[in-house]
Amino acid sequence: MPHLSVATWNVNSVRLRIDQIARFVGEAAPDVLCLQEVKCRNEEFPSKAFSAMGLRHVHVVGQKGAHGVAFASRHPLQIIQAPAFCPMSEARVAAVAVKGVTIHNVYVPAGGETATLASPKFRHKLDLLERMRAWYASAPKDRPLLLVGDLNIAPGEHDVWSHRALLTEVSHTPVETDALEAVRAAGGFVDVARVLKPAPEKLFSWWSYRNQDWQVSNRGRRLDHIWATPAMAGSCDEITFHAACRSWERPSDHAPVQARFAL
Repeated sequence: MPHLSVATWNVNSVRLRIDQIARFVGEAAPDVLCLQEVKCRNEEFPSKAFSAMGLRHVHVVGQKGAHGVAFASRHPLQIIQAPAFCPMSEARVAAVAVKGVTIHNVYVPAGGETATLASPKFRHKLDLLERMRAWYASAPKDRPLLLVGDLNIAPGEHDVWSHRALLTEVSHTPVETDALEAVRAAGGFVDVARVLKPAPEKLFSWWSYRNQDWQVSNRGRRLDHIWATPAMAGSCDEITFHAACRSWERPSDHAPVQARFAL
């Protein structure tokens, strides 16, 4: 049976991490790699390096020095109009269709350091999430659609190292987790990671650079997600959190998350 393997990874600069990306692609062999925070303009994206990895088809929505999302694929990509989620028109959303599957690649703002509506960065995050909710509420639910990316929210009690300690920390506050759940419900999405790896198993995809020995402290959060509409979710038979990538030389603070779908 044919499969489609999709990985999502906030690489925190695609040019700086290109060697790590090549290593990951060589080891994990994703069919489609969805990147966030590429931090380059479209013309600066290292397409030749991805072609050498076997990912010859790329689509980049870039921005100088910040944000930016991209696809790199073994299969041809049909570029489609991305939803206008970002109220500040930053490079945070890209959309393609591959092998009959639509994929939305989204980079939600981190939200700053303070979880208060008086913070412009936090307000920006919530505004973007509300635009996502409204868009998916009116979108068809019967098509194979994946929503992937760095959503910058750890939604559940077992998606953080300490639920109690992080309830007032940006990425796990109730206002954020409620907003993300509203997006999921509006789109009828299934969080495939939690289907295949249900709670109370701890799942993390991000560990702060501030933790000198992240493996010992393991103070992680699950900020990176792969969601599927019901038409697609039932075909997901494998999901992997590639935590080992976090220990590589000059790592991103995020680790890739990869899911496989039967077609």
